[in-house]
Amino acid sequence: MAEKQQTEPSNKQPGELTDSAPVLPRTYGTLLGPSTAPKMEWPELVGLTPEEAERKIEEDMPRVQIQVVQANCFVTMDFNHGRVRLYLDPSGKVERPPRIG
Repeated sequence: MAEKQQTEPSNKQPGELTDSAPVLPRTYGTLLGPSTAPKMEWPELVGLTPEEAERKIEEDMPRVQIQVVQANCFVTMDFNHGRVRLYLDPSGKVERPPRIG
């Protein structure tokens, strides 16, 4: 009987679901839209003034809290998804890439 099932032509149309393999949408494995993940780091802001860096970060993430950290200052080590710290060098420019946390 198994031989008979293999020799008969299939009545299924292309794209129909079969018992053996699911049909995935054409967008499977591709990005949906220009950017799906929020930006987590801004390396392009190193060397800018804190005001310029704040403006750029607020364009990308309007609800984030920005903290400016002067050179040689201590900060807590907690992680906060709603915060970006701007670490400044002694000349007052952004010293390292700002990032969420």
